[in-house]
Amino acid sequence: MDISKSYKIFGITLVVASTILYFFHYLIFHDPHHIFIFLVSDIAFVPIEVLLVTMILHKLLSDMERSKRLEKLNMVIGVFFSEVGTKLLTFFSDADPGLENVRNRLIVRKDWTDEDFEEITTFLRNYEYSVNIGNVDLVYLRDFLRKHRSFMAGLLENPSLLEHESFTGLLRAVFHLMEELVNREDLQNLPESDFDHLGLDIERAYSRLVIEWLDYMKYLKDNHPYLFSLAMRTNPFDTKSSAVVHS
Repeated sequence: MDISKSYKIFGITLVVASTILYFFHYLIFHDPHHIFIFLVSDIAFVPIEVLLVTMILHKLLSDMERSKRLEKLNMVIGVFFSEVGTKLLTFFSDADPGLENVRNRLIVRKDWTDEDFEEITTFLRNYEYSVNIGNVDLVYLRDFLRKHRSFMAGLLENPSLLEHESFTGLLRAVFHLMEELVNREDLQNLPESDFDHLGLDIERAYSRLVIEWLDYMKYLKDNHPYLFSLAMRTNPFDTKSSAVVHS
């Protein structure tokens, strides 16, 4: 049966049921005056009921649902950085010739405010990402990414990521870099033009990684202090990083 037709039948049934109930009320009490009083009173309350249900209650439910989706999404992002992202950041940043000039700005601290995160995010969006391809072990990078191919492909199929375009863009950039590397038989004897091409692919993934990493760090600080503590201690930009807690 057509859905619209079902709704019509349901609506007519409710109206008929209401009419029958009012009719029985009249048969029992013979008081049409109060019937009309209650009828008008009920109709008058309908706009307020619509306000409560469609605006206030609906917004509360939508916010709760959005919060749950955000939590699931960030769980996926956390797994990505645990398995792939943090290692790639360490690998790429080690080949960034300009990193020493900005490394201290990437040491996230527990006293950072929202303004601090916003300021460094703006800075990183305008940072000129560069990777010295000569300092990148392309064979190791290819093997590392190929090892995690199924993992990353599974992430791309996760419906939770549909609401996070920037992270989806990061996954595609990393996946594209992997495909570029896998489709070259000899990564050590390439023409200069091809090294330049691979360098651009790495820089694309690198720039997206940094932004998403910082956004994830802010999420951890705001929502999961114990996870944030570990993330600070294993910061890929900190040369002294260590998971070991020192007093």
